[in-house]
Amino acid sequence: MLVTPDLPSVRLATRLAAPEPGWTVHADAVVVGSGIAGLTAALELRTRVRRVLLVTKGVLSSGSTVWAQGGIAAALDPTDSPAAHLHDTLVAGGGLCDPRAVETLVTEGPRRVRQLVARGAVFDTTADGEISLTREGGHLTDRIAHAGGDATGAEISRALVAQIEAVRDDPGIEVIEHALVLDVLTGAPGPDGTPGAVAGVTLHVIGEGSRDGVGAALAPVVLLATGGIGQVYRSSTNPAQATGDGIAAALRAGALLGDLEFVQFHPTVLWLGTGVKGQLTLVSEAVRGEGALLLDTDGVRFMPDEHPLAELAPRDVVAHAIVRRTAATGSDHVWLDARHLGADFFARRFPTIHERLAEHGIDPATDLVPVAPAQHYHSGGVVTDLDGRSSLRGLYAVGEVACTGVHGANRLASNSLLEGLVFAHRAARDVAARIEGGFLPRVDPSPRPGPEALVAAASRARVQRVATDGPGVLRSGDGLRRALTALAAIPTDAQQRRDDGRPLGVPQLAEWETTNVHQVATVLTLAALVREESRGGHARSDFPLTKEEWRVRVGVKSGPDGSVEIGPRPVG
Repeated sequence: MLVTPDLPSVRLATRLAAPEPGWTVHADAVVVGSGIAGLTAALELRTRVRRVLLVTKGVLSSGSTVWAQGGIAAALDPTDSPAAHLHDTLVAGGGLCDPRAVETLVTEGPRRVRQLVARGAVFDTTADGEISLTREGGHLTDRIAHAGGDATGAEISRALVAQIEAVRDDPGIEVIEHALVLDVLTGAPGPDGTPGAVAGVTLHVIGEGSRDGVGAALAPVVLLATGGIGQVYRSSTNPAQATGDGIAAALRAGALLGDLEFVQFHPTVLWLGTGVKGQLTLVSEAVRGEGALLLDTDGVRFMPDEHPLAELAPRDVVAHAIVRRTAATGSDHVWLDARHLGADFFARRFPTIHERLAEHGIDPATDLVPVAPAQHYHSGGVVTDLDGRSSLRGLYAVGEVACTGVHGANRLASNSLLEGLVFAHRAARDVAARIEGGFLPRVDPSPRPGPEALVAAASRARVQRVATDGPGVLRSGDGLRRALTALAAIPTDAQQRRDDGRPLGVPQLAEWETTNVHQVATVLTLAALVREESRGGHARSDFPLTKEEWRVRVGVKSGPDGSVEIGPRPVG
């Protein structure tokens, strides 16, 4: 029988403190984000609905996809099969994957990758012109397609951005860059207090002209493709704009979230000292796929004793093994030994990584590379069905912001780009069909009850420190409770004043991002405290075993007054 722990009550604001919108734009669908998921969804919707608004926090090419080194996984080789890909994904997911979602991913994946090629993406090929395939951790066969060696995400982003630029003057699509979505607007709640349907978003545009400042984009559909939560932590491979904006906005709107506790820490991130923060250089798993070895600071190779796949074990296994080894040896890092691969091969196969290492005076042909785990990917997010629908009518989520059930407790290497691609196609088709069928009518925005919040930008480092020490690589009940207490002590009231009467924070980009980081850190910590076991990307020192009764999803949502409701739910 599943028994959940006693939990502290948590109440979060239901909206960000922000000025009233000074302008309004109308669309059939608002797509938020310009990674593989957002760009694909916008391209597909452009031909299916009358007007699409694509909103991105930076420029079109600044989505998280551009940073993906490893590649995109799909059963493209005749000797491979979707069934084999499904098997490897389920194993990595630690028993929490939704088999229907994984089957959808691996079955539709090969066709979507070939369509990506048709859209202009150029992958590395063999001598006979076929897509060249390599292997990464957790895969039992070669099925990873790369571009430019280790620049797969950059190439995919280039191709999709070019497609958007080619239709940018089309009246059926508008692109707003340098825009942070603040809140998801909803209509009047139901008689029982259930959240109303989506009415659009509020957003802040940093720029000039009619789209300057805070505005409202009104639409019956909002499709979130905002990426991950990297800046919740002190060290991450994610870009600076990954502040959990989509998850936080969905939470405030009342959407169901799930699997938040499953954070993937990439095991081999370039270690440059304890004081380094922000986006760190990832040393791709593909380097180990080509034969690089992990050594402790005594020069001992340790992974063969940890897992049958040694260095190619699933990421959570490798990350946890590294943390245990560094604790045993009293060090901050381990070594990645790629010297035997040769200088010419490494520079040709991993040009981006080779360049980044050279910037720090490291030559992988002659030097051991210092590495340590850092936050990399989030397996949880806005719970969706197989068509990207969330629990709120009109709210969709695709890519890393979504919890489709594909990843379960731990993402299999290079499944993330494929997930964004496959489910963006499915969501776009579903949106178009439901609009045409009259199932997604426009509704007027309704004022949302509950408090508004603003966390001072100066608090971000404090939030990140708490998240790193609490729901970090290795967790404990005491540490998670201390983290919740520390997060609750951070001022969130928009009216909070300093001793001299000045406000702690003012409504602007840095404060809004920090508020999102704080809210995501809070619910992530709460979910990690609820799950009293270790599984996948969630490791508890006080509950080191995996328990069958915890083969459930921890669901999280915010009530009308901002009170956080959390508890187990079936997977799928």
